Amino acid sequence: MSANLQTAGRRSESRAWTAGNPILVARGIGKSFPGVMALDNVDFEIRAGEVNALVGENGAGKSTLIKMMAGFHAPDEGEIRVDGKLLSASPDAAHAAGVATIHQDHHLVPNMTVAENIMLGRWPSRFGIISRREQLARAEEVLARVVPDLSPMTLARQLSPAEGQLVEIARALSEDSRVLVMDEPTTSLSPPEIERLFEVVDALKAQGLGLVFVSHWLEEVFRISDRITVLRDGKLVDSIPAAELDHAKVIKMMVGRDVEEVRSSPRVPGKVVLQVDGLSRAGVLDDISFTVRAGEIVTLAGLVGAGRSEVANCIAGIDGYDEGIVSIDRVRVAPGSPKKAINAGIALVPEDRRHQALIPQLSVATNISISVLDRISPGGMISASREAKIVQHAAHSLSIRMASPSVRISTLSGGNQQKAVIGRWVARGPKLLILDEPTKGVDIGAKAEISEIIIQLVAAGTAVLLISSELPEVLALSDRVLVMRSGRIAGELDRDSLSQESVMNLATMG
Repeated sequence: MSANLQTAGRRSESRAWTAGNPILVARGIGKSFPGVMALDNVDFEIRAGEVNALVGENGAGKSTLIKMMAGFHAPDEGEIRVDGKLLSASPDAAHAAGVATIHQDHHLVPNMTVAENIMLGRWPSRFGIISRREQLARAEEVLARVVPDLSPMTLARQLSPAEGQLVEIARALSEDSRVLVMDEPTTSLSPPEIERLFEVVDALKAQGLGLVFVSHWLEEVFRISDRITVLRDGKLVDSIPAAELDHAKVIKMMVGRDVEEVRSSPRVPGKVVLQVDGLSRAGVLDDISFTVRAGEIVTLAGLVGAGRSEVANCIAGIDGYDEGIVSIDRVRVAPGSPKKAINAGIALVPEDRRHQALIPQLSVATNISISVLDRISPGGMISASREAKIVQHAAHSLSIRMASPSVRISTLSGGNQQKAVIGRWVARGPKLLILDEPTKGVDIGAKAEISEIIIQLVAAGTAVLLISSELPEVLALSDRVLVMRSGRIAGELDRDSLSQESVMNLATMG
C-alpha cells in the first residue's frame, strides 16, 4: 500500500545539513523522438548526500531523462557528466561511472540466491572457478548496510517486493555506485516496508550517495527529498529546496495551473445493487458481508495483503470461493465465471492495467469497444459505425486525449490509458463498477479527472466499489469505508467517522 495510508509529512532528521558537490550534472539536454520533443534544454544535477525528487505529469520527460542517466538514450543536444567525465550512451558506461537504477519491480534472477544476484556478472573466481566463500563474504558486506537480517542464501523468488528492492540497492553498492535512481520504488510496498526503504535512503544519503527519487506520491516526495525538480512538457520548470515548497506549489509547477481537490458531495443512495453475504475463501477471506447501493461509493481500504483485491476478484467471477453469496439486484451471481458476472451487470477495472486490462498492441478503439463486441457485431461482423459511435462517446465523456482512436493504446499516457479502460466498461452501462486502485501510477491532473469521472458515474446511479490505498482519495470520494485486515472486515466508517486516523487504527489494529 502507498505511504499515503500513513500520516504524511515527516521529514528526515538529516535534512538540516548541506549537500556536497555535484556527482552527476546534465546540461542543456535535448531529446526528440518521432513527432515528440521529449526533453528541451533541461538542466539537472545530483549532489552527494542529497535526494533530488524528479516529478512531473506523465509525458513530462522524467522517463527519458532517467534512461539517459542509465545510458539507454543519447542526448540529441547537451551532455551528461559524472565526476566531470562525459557519460557515454551505454548502460555499461553508466554502471562503470557509478550510476544505478532501482525500478519499481526488481529485476533479480528468481532461481539464484541473493548473493549470486548481488554479484551477478562479477562473480569472484580463481582459475575460472567461482569462489562461493568470497561471493558470500562480499554479499554479506553490502547486505549489512541495507538489510542485515536477510540471508544471502535466500532464493530471489522467495523475496517480498521490498526485499527485492533492497537487494537491488545492495547490488548497486557492491558495484561502488555513487548515484542511485529510484523509479517509483514504493508502488508495491506496504507502509512499514516504505518506511524501511526510506530509512535505508536516509542512511545512504548520510554516506554521501546522491539519489534521484521519482514518485507520483507527493507525500513521499516531501518525506524523503531535499530538493524537488519539476519537469513539464519536456522542459525544466525549476529545481528548488523541498523546505521552500508545499503540495500546492509543486502541483501548480507540474500542471501549470491550480488543481482543486475533487470531493464527492453527500447524497441519498438508491436501492441495494450489490449484496455480499458470508463470502469466505480458505486462508484468504473470512465471512465478508456488505452492500453497495445505487449512487453510492463504498471503499475497501486496508494494507497490502488485507484481501481487498481478492474480494473484488470473487465478486467479478475471476476467483471462486468456498462459501457465501454474491447478488446483483437480489439475483444470485454464479461464482467463478467472469462472463456471468459481466452479464449480471458487474464490471471490474483491475489494479494492474498493464498486464490485466490493456491489449497494448491494439488500438485505443479496439481496447474500448472489446467489451461490447456482442452489441456492435450484427451477424458476427463488427459495425465500424457502431464502434466509432461508442469510442467517440467514451473519448468525449471521459476526456481521453489521443492523436486518433486508431493509435496503439500503449502510446497514451498512463492517465489516458486508465480512462480508456474505464470507458470500456462504462460502454456496457454496468450496475456495479469495481475500481481497483483507479489512480495508481497516474499524474496529478489525471487523478483529478478520474475522480471527477467516478463522481459523475455515481451521480447517474452507478454503484461503485472502490479499492484505494491513497488516503486522501478515500476521504474525498467515499460515502462509506470498509476497512479490511487479514482477510476480514475490521470495521465500517461513514462520512462522520471517517479520518486518516480511524482508517489506520482499523487497518493495523482492528
